[in-house]
Amino acid sequence: MSSNKSSTLTLSQRERRRSTVRSVVVLIIALICAVPLWYILINTFKTIPDMATNPLGLPKQWTLRNYTRAFATVPIVRSLVNTLIVTFFGVLFQVLIGALAAYGMILRKSIFTSVIGVILMIAFVIPTQSTLIPLYRMESSVGLVNTLLGLIIMYLGGAVFCYFLIVGYMQSLPFEVIEAARIDGAGPLRIFWSIVLPLIRPILTTVVVFQTMSTWNDFMTANVFISSSNLRTIVLQVYNAVGQFTTDWPSFMTITVLALIPVFVFFIFCQKWIVSGLVAGAVKG
Repeated sequence: MSSNKSSTLTLSQRERRRSTVRSVVVLIIALICAVPLWYILINTFKTIPDMATNPLGLPKQWTLRNYTRAFATVPIVRSLVNTLIVTFFGVLFQVLIGALAAYGMILRKSIFTSVIGVILMIAFVIPTQSTLIPLYRMESSVGLVNTLLGLIIMYLGGAVFCYFLIVGYMQSLPFEVIEAARIDGAGPLRIFWSIVLPLIRPILTTVVVFQTMSTWNDFMTANVFISSSNLRTIVLQVYNAVGQFTTDWPSFMTITVLALIPVFVFFIFCQKWIVSGLVAGAVKG
């Protein structure tokens, strides 16, 4: 009995030591990852000389001049509104198209849907950069370049990513419920809206969060298709804050922080749904 107790105690001590070591390692990694964020945030309250002499320390004299100058010289509010419009409608249609495509693939399995699935897989692995020129020419021919509508349409390509995440989750749905709804006379769209969407809500939330962060932080597509200053997204304003010869780095970092705050708050608010969606998908898979 005593040997069993000692062995159990030893195992418990080992588990506590492993847990402590893991916690210390995770804490160190978190601190390392937090250094760049601290560097950017703390320097928004400094002057250029203060930043040059003490980049990681606290400001010698706290100032909000960089924030007031950013709002005075850069159309921050307008850019945030542009980004919000593009992100909201872009993500809405990405998720809707991806969910409908996944629903169609699951609802009617055939050679045709298998071929479409292969085509979507090939489209998914093609680099976005290789398609920018033909897509630009296509949008230019119909007058959609340098418009928010054209930029939203460009982001609809992300529906392929949504499709691949959603279709895997849909494959584990209880199709007895769908068959019962069919017997009761419900049509495909009624089944989709009333039955399928509530069942896939966890993965939908995860997809919405991922695509929102991706669209909000996108630079390449917006930089190619938007040229007017009044249509720029907030990420483009960060890029334009870099001067050709000299750069006011505190002001640049201030605009960067203003661009990060909305998506950071959004991520913190939706973090629990991200984890629950991924865990639910893993359990169902």
